[in-house]
Amino acid sequence: MAKYGKAASKTVKSAMRRRKRGTLKSGSGRTVKSRKQAIAIGLSEAREKGAKVPRKRTGASRKRTGGTKKKAAKKR
Repeated sequence: MAKYGKAASKTVKSAMRRRKRGTLKSGSGRTVKSRKQAIAIGLSEAREKGAKVPRKRTGASRKRTGGTKKKAAKKR
């Protein structure tokens, strides 16, 4: 089962092209230079259009990585 639909892919591709041309603007009106920011803008535009995109994860719902367990094992 695919996470993202074709419409979402097209919207992100469009945002990436606009970033390369220098016409992609962020919410504050500044020109976007970051690739990651361009992808995020493309996905949010796809969400607004109703494309198949998973909902945004918030900081509290993200799972922690196992990095703390490794540190504890090394101390032994």
